[in-house]
This record gives sequence, C-alpha cells and structure tokens, in this order.
Amino acid sequence: MRILIALAAALMVTGTTAAQAAAPAALAAPNINVANVQAHLNQFQSIANANGGNRAHGRPGYLASINWVKGRLDAAGFTTRVQSFTYNGATGYNLIADYPGGDLNNVVMLGGHLDSVTSGPGINDNGTGSASLLEVALQMKATNFQPTKHVRFGWWGAEELGLRGSTFYVNSLSTTDRSRIKAYLNFDMTGSPNPGYFVYSASGQPSGSLALQQRLQAGFTALNVQTELTSVGGRSDHAAFARAGIPVGGTFTGAEGIKTSAQAQKWGGTAGQAYDRCYHRSCDTTSNVNATALDRNADVIASALWATAA
Repeated sequence: MRILIALAAALMVTGTTAAQAAAPAALAAPNINVANVQAHLNQFQSIANANGGNRAHGRPGYLASINWVKGRLDAAGFTTRVQSFTYNGATGYNLIADYPGGDLNNVVMLGGHLDSVTSGPGINDNGTGSASLLEVALQMKATNFQPTKHVRFGWWGAEELGLRGSTFYVNSLSTTDRSRIKAYLNFDMTGSPNPGYFVYSASGQPSGSLALQQRLQAGFTALNVQTELTSVGGRSDHAAFARAGIPVGGTFTGAEGIKTSAQAQKWGGTAGQAYDRCYHRSCDTTSNVNATALDRNADVIASALWATAA
C-alpha cells in the first residue's frame, strides 16, 4: 500500500511550510512490497537451516547473514563497512551502510539487530526488522531518493546478549560523530503473528524524540491503523543512542506480552495469547510472521525515513 502522508500531519510534525509541502514527491514514501521483504526472510531462514538452525552471535549463521545483507547493499551502491567486536570469547559484527549524498553533519540513522538466539532462526526476532530495513534501503536506490540529510543504516550483532553490538558502535564514535546523528529509528520485531501496533513513547527520551514518535504515528494513521505507545526501556538497540542524547523512535509488534481483549477488538488477533508465542523459540520461523503487520510496518519505516531525511 502506498503511503501519502496527510498534508496537515506533515506540516504539524515536520514544521514544513505550505510552499515546501506543495511538492508531492517530498511527502510520498514508496510502496514497500511485502513480497520482497518476505523473500529476504526466506533467505535468513535458508541461512539458519544451513548453519545449525540459528543466526546467533559467534555462530556461522550470523556471519553468513551479515555477508548476504552486505552483498545486496554493495550492489545497490551503498558504502558499507563491517565493524567487529568481541563478546563472550567470540567475534561479533555490525554492518554499517551509508547511502550516498546528504549532509554529513546531519545524519538520520535506522537500525535493528540481525542476530537470533541460539535456539532458533530468529525470523520475527529480528529477521522482520532487518529484512524491512534492507528493502527500504534498496528502495532508496530504486526510487533515486535524494535526501537533504545523510542516511545511515545499522544491522547490529549480539543484541540478544545485552545490546552488545549497538553499544559498541555508539561507544566507538567520537563526540563529534555522535553529535552528527540527529535521529535514530529502531525496528525490532515488526511482524509478530498475533500483532500489536506499538510506537516507542518519547516520554523520558532525549529531546527531539517526540517528533519521531509523531512521524511514526502519522504513518500508521495514514493506513487507518490505531497505535499504542510503548515504553521499550533498555530492551533494544535504541538504548545506546538514547544514552548518548540522540533522539530515538521505533515500532514494535509485541513479544511475550499478552494481547488484551480491547487490543484484539482494535487490531484483530487472539485475546489472552502472546503477541509472539514463538518468541526466542525454535518455532520462530518464516511461518511465525503476520504478513499484514510486516507490510504495514515496512511502509511506516519508509514514510518515517522520507519525512525525517527530506
């Protein structure tokens, strides 16, 4: 589905003038084809199948995942680098990908963790966020998007062991380089099989986070999807950026929490059941993904990026 951010919402959230908003290309995010995102998930599943059933830190399936994503981005003209770190006696990897152009002193960054737990392939957690980010990145190239801000993506290692990769990345930055990152958007579990539609709350987060929250909410509103705010706390990779004073935001479809009757009435699905019954289990496979939630979240990722970077 194609997201055209409502003019009034765009003016409210971005502070754009009416004259600037008259150019529709600046407000239109591309349609993110969910079939393409699912194809990426199939690749992650195949990698896990060929490497002991998982894509965990220090395991061959994780490095194979990094190499595959890097190859797709290199072919699309991104500048990529693999950053290594050590945790628990094993080498971990972050993949950083920069889109050409834009103001290098004004960076918008998007990310999600690429590793799984050792017990399963990690397709919803977090193949869904990783695959959606990859497809959004590829669509930047396909649509010849020319943002005024510089856009950078990160796929993080060892999130499942305590946010190790993203923390290592933020800590590796100089004070100047940290100050150049003006926004970080995190996407961790965006296709839960009994989904909720949650947007990270800006409450208690660095100044500037409210605008990101509102952009993500506007994206869902354009799809006629009601959202709830959630306080993710330190459970995902935005935490290191928030500690560094960088504005953060993100979306989430739920993990081991239980869907309420009110939420089931609002969103569909099954009340009294976890958003993801296969959370951190071997059954977190490609059959553990809700395609509608995956599609909606991928489109909202694109709408937020286009609004924030342009």
